[in-house]
Amino acid sequence: MAVINALGRRKTAVARVYLTPGTGQVTVNGKDQNEYFAGLYHVSKVTKPLTVLGLADKFNLNVNVKGGGVKGQVEAIMLGVARALVKVDEANKPALKVQKLLTRDPRMVERKKFGHKKARKSFQFSKR
Repeated sequence: MAVINALGRRKTAVARVYLTPGTGQVTVNGKDQNEYFAGLYHVSKVTKPLTVLGLADKFNLNVNVKGGGVKGQVEAIMLGVARALVKVDEANKPALKVQKLLTRDPRMVERKKFGHKKARKSFQFSKR
């Protein structure tokens, strides 16, 4: 089996995920996942699609991620891993879909409008 790649996005974060057969090693931007992500929560979220299918020690993950914050990057990686696993075997799709791991979260930051302080907040109104 060759390298399988997939793309995951969340907010402004974009993750390119490369899945290869291996021992379960996860590399994010050239660093080990424990070194790149501070908390255990983020590490477990990254590998959630693999643990749902029971394939955590069957594949190595190499991830390039940029943009956004830590949480956006984690969720982008999670989507990329889930999409890559569907490319590996189409039978993985129902189990991942039940856990809502194949859903792209479309929520983005709303742009700032002119004449407003932020996207929707206005300046204080003064009658006189």
